[in-house]
Amino acid sequence: MAENFSLTGNTREEQYVSLLPQIQVLIGDETHLIAILSNTAAALKQQFGFFWVGFYLVENEQLVLGPFQGSVACMRIAKGKGVCGTAWKDATSQMVPDVDAFPGHIACSNASKSEVVIPIFKGDNVVAVLDVDSDKYNDFSQTDLIFLEKLCKWLSSYF
Repeated sequence: MAENFSLTGNTREEQYVSLLPQIQVLIGDETHLIAILSNTAAALKQQFGFFWVGFYLVENEQLVLGPFQGSVACMRIAKGKGVCGTAWKDATSQMVPDVDAFPGHIACSNASKSEVVIPIFKGDNVVAVLDVDSDKYNDFSQTDLIFLEKLCKWLSSYF
């Protein structure tokens, strides 16, 4: 079944306000995690045109590449390494306006210029991260952080 979003708004905030409920409707009563994460990544990429949107799942003390939209990506990331590994280790969201200035940044693609990573929790444990990259410097704001954290909190119920 093809899904079409009817999105409104000129600002990112207005677009998130329009998009997030539609993602919830799209997911509906689906329970398969990979299907849920796949369509969530696709919806975010489709709406905002980000360079890369995807999930890394915690597995055997590593982040392992999960569903994503964009160019090929790093398949495994160690805890504490790069922006994703730091978000996992510190259990906090990371917003990086210039990835080249981030100590230990892992360059899966040289086209990535800024990044936001949101941990997804099951209880007190990080079970995954949402990673969003832009090919523009300083492309993310508190608006992105707030709405992506809301999305990840909602997604946590599927883990």
